[in-house]
Amino acid sequence: MKIPNVTIQQLLEAGVHLGHKTLRWNPKMKKFLFGKKDSIHIIDLTQTVELMKVALEKVYSTISNNGKILFVSTKKQASETVAETAKDTGQYFVNYRWLGGMLTNWGTISNSIKKLKKLEIDLISENRGFTKKELLKMSVQKDKLQRSLGGIVEMKKVPDLVFIIDTNYESLAIQESSKLGIPIIAILDSNSNPDGIDFPIPGNDDARRSIDLYCNLIKETINAAKKAAPAVELKKTSEKKEKSDKSKTVAEIDRDKLEKKFSQKKEMKPN
Repeated sequence: MKIPNVTIQQLLEAGVHLGHKTLRWNPKMKKFLFGKKDSIHIIDLTQTVELMKVALEKVYSTISNNGKILFVSTKKQASETVAETAKDTGQYFVNYRWLGGMLTNWGTISNSIKKLKKLEIDLISENRGFTKKELLKMSVQKDKLQRSLGGIVEMKKVPDLVFIIDTNYESLAIQESSKLGIPIIAILDSNSNPDGIDFPIPGNDDARRSIDLYCNLIKETINAAKKAAPAVELKKTSEKKEKSDKSKTVAEIDRDKLEKKFSQKKEMKPN
């Protein structure tokens, strides 16, 4: 398993250790904090390094087994980076607004996606037959749906893993993922709630440098897993063939035994 090597120096340079003001902390994050300086909580980077490794291993195994990841962050500092990372790696994303039921009420969301696709076709069609007023209204509807659903248009089923930046912003996404049993990787700042997070990564969730680092590490991991995927698939196919050959051999042995037994009976049979 080839995942990027993460060092404390990298995390320090990206400002991952800087939490919020001590007045804004969540007591549930106490175990992830190193201390405080100038009224700001300092995150324990030794834990961040270890937990980041565990999270990246989960990303690797998900992708190498042909799974899909949903990136979620609707906050201004992260929305663009999250979208770019998902697009570059062929994953899904939500970076504008989490619609209620986006995972738990997939039937309704699917209908909205169909509506978005129809609007796109109608707007580029040569023989549209719509008035300027109708076209303007359709264009506004399309843009609205595109912002909310553009990152999951090709998502045919629930994702295998969800990656979240800022659990306070994305509490609804966490609730829905937990309800469906989808594993969650999340960046946890000093004011975050770690409840319900399967793979926590303690770290600054506001600084762009920190956000860029998280996304780049995940991007590297996904690309590495994709390169290894053909080898993994080949190994699975080989094991399957070997198992099939073994079963065949056992069947042949059984058949030989039966034939031998049958021939003995024939010899013993009186004329």
